[in-house]
Amino acid sequence: MNFRDLHHNLKLRIGVGFFQRFFDIMLVPLMVIHFSHLYGAATAGLMTLVVAFVAVTCNLVGGHLSDVYGRRRVLLLGEIGSCLSFAGLALANSPLLHSGPATYLLYLCAAAMGGLAIPANEAMIVDVSTPESRAAVYTINYWVVNLAFMLGSLVGGFLYGGYFFQLLAAASAATLGISLVTFFALSETRPAEAAQNPRGVKSALVGYLSVSRDRVFLRLVLAALLVWSIGVQISSYLAVRFGTGFAPQRLLSFGSWSLTVDGVNLLGILRAVDTLLVVCFALWVGKLLGKYSEQARLILGVALFTLGYVVWAVGSNAWVLILATFVVTLGEIMSLPVKQALLADLVPTDARTKYLAAYGLHVRTGQMVGSLSVILGSVAPTWVMGLLYVLFGAMAIHLYRYLFRMREARAVAARRTEVPV
Repeated sequence: MNFRDLHHNLKLRIGVGFFQRFFDIMLVPLMVIHFSHLYGAATAGLMTLVVAFVAVTCNLVGGHLSDVYGRRRVLLLGEIGSCLSFAGLALANSPLLHSGPATYLLYLCAAAMGGLAIPANEAMIVDVSTPESRAAVYTINYWVVNLAFMLGSLVGGFLYGGYFFQLLAAASAATLGISLVTFFALSETRPAEAAQNPRGVKSALVGYLSVSRDRVFLRLVLAALLVWSIGVQISSYLAVRFGTGFAPQRLLSFGSWSLTVDGVNLLGILRAVDTLLVVCFALWVGKLLGKYSEQARLILGVALFTLGYVVWAVGSNAWVLILATFVVTLGEIMSLPVKQALLADLVPTDARTKYLAAYGLHVRTGQMVGSLSVILGSVAPTWVMGLLYVLFGAMAIHLYRYLFRMREARAVAARRTEVPV
């Protein structure tokens, strides 16, 4: 399937999704660094913890509202709110005004509006795609997101020092353009039967409470949360570590020319290299590892992913940290497809939407863990943080081994209940 063959709404959402992810990836670690400079690492961790909690709450609210009132309305609300928040952030960090409290409150609003719109965006992609085309749709979207991730990391890493106001102003202009595209060009995609969903808080809670009774699924979410809690460190504790306590180093030198990087520059390089490797080698490595069992790929992948982050947490040489990126990326490529397959196998087909919405909460919850790690990292040495990553990785591997056993047990039980022809 080619991009031109996609539904009109999908083309728009993938296109604007590039700019949304570009500015999100560019600004989130910079905001953590900015707050740590203003208030200290421990206070910055508490501040971002509140942001993550608000985003989780708005994510759940947005999921319910997009079913009751439609995807387009919720998207417009979230995008207009984000535009106004970024405009305020730019003003609060402009030559006319420098206000730390206003910056935080407006960033909190931007995170809330972004969290509100995410479920509507994801639902719209499902609404206008078919089971046959969905894999191709998500593949195209995956490449676009990773390209945005790579470019956003580099731009943010190298322009933060002298162009923070300009970055915020550009984010405001981009979200204004996204809002206009949504208003004038996007059509509603909510299924007709979804309009009959009951409104109110009680109806939303009942649907999510039914999911919480599935203990196997809760273990699946916990395993994903542990892995994501390691991955989110690059935007939380590691961002503060590189941004505040990393001495400039000479990275390259040719004659009289040399390239010296500080911690923020290096952070952008690490994130960009990781994304570039994923884009270039994900398909090739996936085929190469296809002959190995899914369990072996997942367990080894999580172990390598964890090892790379441990090096990032305790290492101080720029080239060693860059080389560790190859280990992180290999672990990510090995484990990510298997995690998605395991999720699909363990989620019941008759309640898939509720389960997938609940599963997605591990991302926002992981951001809370990232905020707590900033607080811990402000008082603990780097080896303690590395040890914490090892603990997270080991617990995730233990849970995934259990989940593979459960998947096999369910498969055996399903074969036994099949009626012979």
